[in-house]
Formats: sequence, C-alpha cells, structure tokens
Amino acid sequence: MIELAFYGFALLTLIGALAVLLTRNVLYGAFFLLLTLLGVAGLFVLASADFLAVAQIMIYVGGVLVLVIFGVMLTSKTASSAGGNDSQRPNYILTRNRNWLVALLVAGALFGALYSVLVRSTYVLLNRPAVWQTSVDTIGKQLMTEYVVPFEIAGILLLAALVGAAYLSYPRKANTSDGTH
Repeated sequence: MIELAFYGFALLTLIGALAVLLTRNVLYGAFFLLLTLLGVAGLFVLASADFLAVAQIMIYVGGVLVLVIFGVMLTSKTASSAGGNDSQRPNYILTRNRNWLVALLVAGALFGALYSVLVRSTYVLLNRPAVWQTSVDTIGKQLMTEYVVPFEIAGILLLAALVGAAYLSYPRKANTSDGTH
C-alpha cells in the first residue's frame, strides 16, 4: 500500500512538473505548480519527514504560490495595452527561444550523472526496519534553544522585507508645480 501511495505521489509530482513546463498560460502554470508542490509534500510524508511536509504546504503552497497566483491575476494585460488578439488571452507568454536540443542534452547529462550516483550507492538504512518517529519535537527544541539567534534574525529580516515591500508598493502622488504633495 505504501508503494502504491509513493507511485501515486511521484506520478502527481511528475505530471504537475511536466504541465508547468509545457503550458503557455502563466496562471495554469501556477495551478500545476500547486499540484507539484502537493505531490512533493506527500513524498515528504512517506519519507517520515512530517515537519517538511507541513512546512512545504504552509510556506510554498499557502504563501508563495498564492502570492504568485495573485500577482499573475492582478498584473494581467488590459485591452488597451495589449492590442488586438492578445487581449483575449490574458497571461499568455510566447517563448521566443525554441532551442530544445540544448535543454534536452543538459537534462540528459544531469539524469545520467544522478543515475550513476544512485546505482553506485549502498543503502544501509534500507536493511533496517522502518520506525515511525516524528521530527517536530526535535526541530522545535533546537529552534528555541540552539538556533534561537538565527531564527530571530531571520524573523527580523523577513519583517524588514515586508515593511520595505509595503513602502515600495504605496501609491505616491505626483509633485505639483506649487510644491505641495
């Protein structure tokens, strides 16, 4: 049953990734990325990395992907700026570079290198019985004791980025000739 779930999540991840690669509509690509990220989260659950699965869903699916979808939907072209037939297809991107042979060669070389590493490896952990243990308790204790300073610095850095993004996105009025704003 676990193997069936693994193949299902792996298939979901691969199909979603291929759909992201092959679609030309940016909004559909974002939705297919959602499927890919959910498949990866399922693979994390099967690998007993429950914290990574929850973080994957909360951070990437819940935050980053929703931000991408809203960004794509809010920045779609208007009919006056697009002109003609493209205004009927919002968020449509036609890629000009069609050099797929180089991409295929690079992907094939990367696949060959990773495959050779996987074949030559010895898997000691596969001979041991699988024991379910959660990593949330260990990670939580380490974040609040051993790694509390980097954790707080990352929080302050993210807060500064949020304040900077809010400042940059605030609409400004143009200066008038009489010096008032």
